[in-house]
Amino acid sequence: MRKIQVQIFLLFFIGFQISFAQQPQKPNSVEIYNQIKKLNFLGSVLYVAAHPDDENTRMISYLANEMNARTGYLSLTRGDGGQNLIGPQLRELLGVIRTQELIEARKIDGGEQFFSRANDFGFSKNPDETLDIWDKDKVLADVVWTIRKFQPDIIINRFDHRSPGTTHGHHTSSAMLSVESFKLTNDPKIYPEQLKYLTPWQVKRQFFNPSWWFYGSQEKFDAANKSKFTKLETGVYYTGIGKSNQEIAALSRSRHQSQGFGSTGVRGEETEYLELINGETPRERDNLFDGIDTSWNRVKNGKPVGDLIASIVSKYNFSNPSASIPDLVKAYSMIESLDDTHWKTIKLAAIKNIIASCSGLYLEAVSNEQEATPGSTIKLTLEAINRCSVDMQLVSVTTLPDNKTITQNSVLKNNNDQKINLQLQLPNDIEYTQPYWLKEKATVGMYTVSNQEIIGTPDIIRDTKVVFNVKINNVEIPFERTVVYKYNDGVKGEMYNFLDIVPEVTTSILERVLLFTNTKSKMIPVKVRAGKDDVKGNLQLELPKSWSVSPKEIPFTLDKKGNEQVFYFEVTPPVNPEEVMAKSVAVVDNKRFDKDETIIDFSHITKQMVLKPAESKCIRIDLKTSGDAIAYIMGAGDEVPESLTQMGYKVTILKPEEITPQKLDSFSTVITGIRAYNTVNALANKQNILFNFVKSGKNMIVQYNTNGKLVTDKIAPYPLKLSNDRVTEENAKITFLAPNHPVLNTPNKISEKDFQGWTQEQGLYYPNEYDSAFTPIISSHDKGESAKDGALLVAPYGKGYYIYTGLSFFRELPEGVSGAYRLLSNIISLKQPIEAPKQDLKQ
Repeated sequence: MRKIQVQIFLLFFIGFQISFAQQPQKPNSVEIYNQIKKLNFLGSVLYVAAHPDDENTRMISYLANEMNARTGYLSLTRGDGGQNLIGPQLRELLGVIRTQELIEARKIDGGEQFFSRANDFGFSKNPDETLDIWDKDKVLADVVWTIRKFQPDIIINRFDHRSPGTTHGHHTSSAMLSVESFKLTNDPKIYPEQLKYLTPWQVKRQFFNPSWWFYGSQEKFDAANKSKFTKLETGVYYTGIGKSNQEIAALSRSRHQSQGFGSTGVRGEETEYLELINGETPRERDNLFDGIDTSWNRVKNGKPVGDLIASIVSKYNFSNPSASIPDLVKAYSMIESLDDTHWKTIKLAAIKNIIASCSGLYLEAVSNEQEATPGSTIKLTLEAINRCSVDMQLVSVTTLPDNKTITQNSVLKNNNDQKINLQLQLPNDIEYTQPYWLKEKATVGMYTVSNQEIIGTPDIIRDTKVVFNVKINNVEIPFERTVVYKYNDGVKGEMYNFLDIVPEVTTSILERVLLFTNTKSKMIPVKVRAGKDDVKGNLQLELPKSWSVSPKEIPFTLDKKGNEQVFYFEVTPPVNPEEVMAKSVAVVDNKRFDKDETIIDFSHITKQMVLKPAESKCIRIDLKTSGDAIAYIMGAGDEVPESLTQMGYKVTILKPEEITPQKLDSFSTVITGIRAYNTVNALANKQNILFNFVKSGKNMIVQYNTNGKLVTDKIAPYPLKLSNDRVTEENAKITFLAPNHPVLNTPNKISEKDFQGWTQEQGLYYPNEYDSAFTPIISSHDKGESAKDGALLVAPYGKGYYIYTGLSFFRELPEGVSGAYRLLSNIISLKQPIEAPKQDLKQ
């Protein structure tokens, strides 16, 4: 029984490689040939690092495409703690985006993708902090699990395990855990609960993949002694597809759009180096797999399979790939008869794809709707077409998850397209479509995944599928296809999405944070959306008894699926400051629905649906504001404008071309969004207008920018230089450097209490050199470090104020951190310039 479980389990992990949200893969003759060659290589490499975009795509592409190795990338996190250059999504929503970007990258470079349960909690300066927040034992268990599942012959670490404190703590931790796992994965006493599904496994050798940034510069790297390193010439040109290895890697790298990692492909010679840190030393130093049997001989009774595939390769007809089908079907049967469970499962999945590609066999299951609810019946249109002269028969189709088989026994004639209409009854208990790692309550450092079998699975788990059972040369082969929804876009043409299983009703409180600065009531909008036709129920807004809500419930009726309606509840806060969570609930037929549906839809990744609790943070806050009209210039994307609106300000989003003296005249404050001076090129030509705005008696607030690739070196009216300084400990002690400055006193009295409860970090990329015109307001530092004074700098300029801040308002405001609102209000409220103390340029 265990053997069957393992086969099914491994097949699941391979399946994502052949599921596409965009149009199905249709490889050309050269690509099919390369896939057949790869059938005869039974070696594998696992690349290990910490985040999406940490991976060396040149190395992964080379291993997968030149060496034909099965190549995986284990990213310990999903990148939840980074920034986002393409939208306002942060934290777990950003992790969803970056997960999909990695999956798309692997489709290009030929690798496979894996994750641990580690939550990217933000920048960490050392591995001790990282492993404490992550829960080292659980992440180590996930690394061991992935190695036992993937069974790599070789592991390559992106980072060095011997240099803690020199790079991101997550980076070093990924290498340390990888090294520690090397001696654990073959020990049955280590994480024995995993052995219900997997067997122990011993990696043969482990490398560190150094590069110039590890040495500090390209010049130092070139000068370093690399005589003991394994050297791989990765600057390969693939004549069959007309691309260099570096060009493929650049396309893969460019999938990381949320991080701004668009990459230009290069050509020519290129060398990668590997330092052996564990295991057997290759006798041929530059032969990565030296001494490792990568042929079918490593599988019992596998040699005849390898011989047959070699023959298929040698006789391959590029003008007629279907000529290979009889021998491929024979090889399929031979592989299926093997006892091995690991390579058997991997190669069966691969050879089925090759058979389909050689024959032009197109199989598809299309739903007539993109969303369906549990228990509903969906209409499917199945398409089956054989586009070659080889005889085929569609024996039957099996729908999943109901496991219903419908006999067909229809001949698939050459180029005769067959359509089958059928209905699929969804089970009442089918799970909603959503990222599985977000279903259970997480901690700051770890996602919770109770089901051991799915830990590390890269993508959303989709259960609605159709299996086409096709007989070819008297051999019946099952081809599994995930149900999709497709439509024609008038501009883009044929568009694909997956079928999503959704609740009957979703609700959402339209404001993520609800601020109450006094005891006056507010009308709170709550949206209801129907997941099916004819939904009737009652909407409720739940709050603690200290808050008053009226009415208690509101009846609603939604006739059509997808219809939405907004209702309003009057909410009255208590007298005293208080922070609580409000929850919106729709009650339909005595069943509670309390999920908020978020759709993430970018063209470079698969459309994603995320279901979260329909909650918002309600804050009764002691907050005073001054000033009203704010012009906001968006940068990389954030939710600060929405928070400003909650505070009572009138906020206008200004496009760069709208930055004119006349347009600015009606505003009291201009605020630039995060990384605006990294991403908005037009700002380089708008600085004089903005500085004159300040000089006339207004305020300009510039939020953090990184110190690289600024669109102008004059982001302030006085000299100011950005650094990599940051304070990652959210609750690091604050020292007030200018306690009498208005920014700490008017209209809100700021105290250390206002810096309590901050999330992820206090701030980042602080200036460390600045003109004496600037007054540093606060100072703090992480443990063991020197004080960082550049978090908030205020300078009078003419009649107004220029303020630069690296404080992470973009994280704190959407999370409802009261002190962040109070401090930002004071910054906006600055009025009369004061005599700033003169000081020398700080170094």
